[in-house]
Amino acid sequence: MKIRRILATAVAAAVTTPVVFLSAAPAFADTKPAPSSTQKPAAGDEDPDEDMPSLDELRAAVALAQKEYDEAVVGLDTAVKALKAYDKPDHPLQVAVTDAKTAADAAATAKTAADEELTKAQKALAELPADATEEQKTAAADAVTAAQTAATTAATAKTAADEKLAKASKDLTEARDAASTVVDLAQKVKKSADEKLAEAKDELEFFEEIGGECEEDDSIKVALSGPKTLTAGQSASFSLRVSNTSDRTLENVEAYVDAVRFPEPGELIDDETDFSKRIIPVEWSSADNLEWTSFTEEFDSIEVGKLVKGGHYDVKLRLTVPADAAAGKGVAFGVAEYDNNDGDCGIGEQFAQTEFDILAAKTDKPKPTPEPTPSETTATPTSGGNSNTSQQGGSSTTAVKGTLAATGANENLTQLGLAAAATVALGAGALVIGRRRKAGADA
Repeated sequence: MKIRRILATAVAAAVTTPVVFLSAAPAFADTKPAPSSTQKPAAGDEDPDEDMPSLDELRAAVALAQKEYDEAVVGLDTAVKALKAYDKPDHPLQVAVTDAKTAADAAATAKTAADEELTKAQKALAELPADATEEQKTAAADAVTAAQTAATTAATAKTAADEKLAKASKDLTEARDAASTVVDLAQKVKKSADEKLAEAKDELEFFEEIGGECEEDDSIKVALSGPKTLTAGQSASFSLRVSNTSDRTLENVEAYVDAVRFPEPGELIDDETDFSKRIIPVEWSSADNLEWTSFTEEFDSIEVGKLVKGGHYDVKLRLTVPADAAAGKGVAFGVAEYDNNDGDCGIGEQFAQTEFDILAAKTDKPKPTPEPTPSETTATPTSGGNSNTSQQGGSSTTAVKGTLAATGANENLTQLGLAAAATVALGAGALVIGRRRKAGADA
């Protein structure tokens, strides 16, 4: 769908720019890259800023699609009625077929009678006695001639009647076939209109669901912590705290959490890379939900509920790295939002982020010494809504210090690229947040 495709394009853009720096670092050792904000999208690429439809446009699209669907329904109904009309006895073509069949039956009966008369006349002529008079012979011969003429005339009449019946039947069949073709086309038009209407409604519903009035609000904060080393095939416990630092109660608070393995050293990463294979399954539980609960497409957030002024909500997380995962690094993300009953809403300004080392599943072979563990940080998400257009690609507000050495990108830039790659792996919640941030910034 268009909006989801645009969002995906926007998120992909967040990762491709840092990756370009990572792969081309040596070449840029002494030069400064052009800001990504000055580059125009290639032919065929979508520009989210230009292509994202407005609420009014989506509503207009639904109205137009509904109108086209209604017309298609009427068109199909008309076509079906026209087709069924050919089966009614009083239809002109049906009447023509009926009359032609009656005439053909009568002609066939007449021909049969004429043929019988001819046979009788021929038999009478053949059975004349040897002493028959000339008058008798002439009369018998004349009877045969007359019967032959009548039989020929009857045969001609039957042929004409049969042809008329065949033509009437053909006309009816062709008309019915044409009407059936119209019905088939009308059904296709209705199906297409139905799909278009469903898509337009889905687009509108998705837009309304993700909102367009929520702005970043640093009063809703998240803190994320956990071990610095995870072993493939084993589970590890993390903690998430959602806090309300505002001077009012926040309602309908939700938190989003996701985790992902970083790309392996030397791995090629581009806009077609399937980051979904790198997602680390996350489960959660809390005082209100004692059982471990997995994130799904339908339940992609933690429902915190109401948070009073200065209040907080603690959540236990359980991350399980796949058993076949290679040694490397990973990161967990968390962010929260609220939607008050009075229509006010907000989204946390920052993702809470904590990185960790991943150790390969235990075997009899000696394990390599893990790399130094990174410190827990909090970074601005690179998925959507980022107004930063810094020289480093506009994918993070985290400052990039140092220069690009001839041997490769510096550590901060590397982490920038990895963080961008990880952010792409965030689920629907991150896309929703990114869309809301963008809409809020444009309001």
